[in-house]
Order: sequence, then C-alpha cells, then structure tokens
Amino acid sequence: MSQQQSAAKPSLQGVRIKARKGAVKAHAKHEPTIFRDQVYKHLEAIPQGDYDAVTNKLIQAGSTLEFLKYADALFDILFVGGLLQPGGLYLDAEGPTSPFSLFQIKLPAEPEEIKKFVEVLNKLTRRYKYLQKPLEDNSLPTLLQYVNKWQPEQRDRFATTIGLIIAQGLASATCLQSLTRDHLVKNDIAVNVLTAILRSYLAETSMDHLAGALKKGGIKDLLAFFPPNRRSDSVLDAHFRSAGLPQVADWWTRKQNALIKEEIAKAIKEAFEREDQPSDVVTAVRGVVEERPLPESELVTSLWQGLMAQVDWSARPDQIEGLALREVSRFAPIIEPFCTGAKTEVALINTVQTYCYEDTRIMKAFPQILKVLYNKDCVSDQAIIYWHQKGSKSQGRQHFLKATEGLVKFLQEQEESEEE
Repeated sequence: MSQQQSAAKPSLQGVRIKARKGAVKAHAKHEPTIFRDQVYKHLEAIPQGDYDAVTNKLIQAGSTLEFLKYADALFDILFVGGLLQPGGLYLDAEGPTSPFSLFQIKLPAEPEEIKKFVEVLNKLTRRYKYLQKPLEDNSLPTLLQYVNKWQPEQRDRFATTIGLIIAQGLASATCLQSLTRDHLVKNDIAVNVLTAILRSYLAETSMDHLAGALKKGGIKDLLAFFPPNRRSDSVLDAHFRSAGLPQVADWWTRKQNALIKEEIAKAIKEAFEREDQPSDVVTAVRGVVEERPLPESELVTSLWQGLMAQVDWSARPDQIEGLALREVSRFAPIIEPFCTGAKTEVALINTVQTYCYEDTRIMKAFPQILKVLYNKDCVSDQAIIYWHQKGSKSQGRQHFLKATEGLVKFLQEQEESEEE
C-alpha cells in the first residue's frame, strides 16, 4: 500500500514582513523633551484663561501625540508648567514654561479658576480614558512628593486642585499616602497640604462622602500626616478645629471611639472566656479606657452591649425574661463601678431602653431590669425620675414610660417621705 505524499507548503520569498504599529511605538526612543515642545506648540497661540480652547487643542493633540507613552510628562506640563526631574527640580530650569498650566493661573487663584482647570483634566481623561490610570497611579503621587520644593501659594493651589480631582472621581485618595514621607511630615508641610485638600473636597461634598473616599483610598490614620512628636488625638482635634474643619475633627473622634468600643467588647469577651471574676472584668475594661479615654456615656453603652453579647439566649420563649433579669443581676457588679454620675446613669437607662426596644423578646422586662439596676446601685432614683420626665429616647418611648409609671411613682413617694 503506497503512502500519499503531503503537498509542499507554499513559502514567501522576497516579501518584507511589516512590524505591527504598536511594536514600533513600544521600541521607539523615549524623548519627553520633544513631546514637551510639541505640546507647547499646540498651546502657544491660546489666550490666557480660555479653558475651552485649551481643552479642544489638547484633545486634537492627542490624535497625533503619544499621550499614553508620555502621560507623566503631559501631567507635569499641565500642573507645574514643565518637565520635572527626579527630586522635583525642573529639567530645564532656564528654558520656557508651558503656555498653560495650573501654576500659570494668575494670582490670586480663585476657586472658580481652579475648577475650570480641573474641568480641562476631566474632559481630557474622558476623551482619552487611558490617561486616568497614570494620573492616579503615577503623576499625582509623584508630584505630591515634591510639594516641599514649591512656594506656599503653589502648594495651596495644587492641594485645592487635588481635593477637587478626588471629589470628582478623577483619582482616588490613595495618592495622599505620598504625603506621609518623612521629609514632608517633619515640618508640618504634609498636614497643611492635607488640610487644604480636605477643605477643597468638603467645599464640594459631605463629610460622609469624604470618609468613604479616605477609606477606599486606604487612608486609615490621619495622625501619620503629623510630625512624630505631635501624633495625638488632642493635637489632631485642635488642628482641624482651628483650620475651620470641625467636621473632620468630629469624624476622627467618632472613628477612634468606635475602635475603643471594639477593644472593650474584645476585653469583655476574653474575660468571660477565662471565667474571670467581676472585679477582673472591671480591671480589663479600665485598662482599655485608661490608655484611650472614652466619654462616660459612651463607655456604659459599650459596656452594656459587650456584656449582653455574652448571654446565651437559647432558652424557651417563656423563660427569656427571667434569663434577662438573672444575667443583669450577674452583670451589675461590673456595671456599677462605671456609673459615676447622673449623666452616666441616664445614659445607661437609655441604652437599656434601646436594647429592649430592638429585642422584643425582653421588651416587657424593661421595668424589672430597671428595678434590678436600681437595687444594685447602678442607677439612682433621681436618674430614673429624670429619665421618665424628660430624658428618655424616642424608641418605644410611650410604651416604656407607661410600663415604668408604677416604679417611678414609688420612687417619688419614697423621695417625698425621706424629705419629710
């Protein structure tokens, strides 16, 4: 049986294989100065302040110039007016600067002018979407490292621009991590630039929005922007309040208090797992708040929640109320040392009210729980009477006030008889 021979494959002779266009660009010589001069030429005839014309020229230039390859150079030109070398100095300090840049805006740089500049960036990155990533990942973090090289007015102008850029979603807050470098932190440059950035951001949107942006950008600790010898919550609070940003100070306080509450809950859980005595639990909680103080009213709330989290609620429905009273009696020696005044006691009653409102299984047990706390010296008769008259929370108020009428009447009569 004969084997069939395969046909010879055709071959190309004398044909030049053309390299792909992208490969040619990738291997081309990197010449940022030539790119810079080409950008200057596109912008040179535009009247100062004509932001629409700048936008149109840049979009037209993007069709012929390699914006992606020279993205860092492009943003150097647009922000500081020329190419920067490592270290933040101009590559050609004696040469011409860009006809258009953030630093070219006439003094004083009004917020509306800076908004127009940001709008140029916005339109440019919308047209050439590939520019947004180098702006966020390379240009902004690098430029922020060099703010110590600039005049105070230039720093403020750049910081205001950064705030608007982040607020409008052109970049995330991740770039702010560059400000935590030692050479920026030591002379308060970092915290002052950060303050200007946050002020600009908050002029556009809310503190809640800013908090979300900081979290998304991985900015967890604002103290890292302060000099090492001034990294305390009190210094941070005073700084932002004096800078006219009390909302930042309040947000930071809430954030820190939330962390302290988590530590309290953890300390209580670990103490119960070790089957510690009540006095040992008190010591553990005090150990947390001695290092990081918490307002007393918030402390008793955190304490109550941490203790009630240790209760096993798997009893029969008809036994839940009795279980709650027994557990509150068991927890009372831990709660009592922290009830140091009328304000704290009223805060505890409101905490119990809210807890019973949210857990309807023990809602009817509220008067009995209040009586246990009274008998165990966790709350006074004056605190209960004040709470009943004008200090109660809105959650289930009418139900709880009516349910405690008998107890309050008894306490009032007892108080009157003692006065007589």
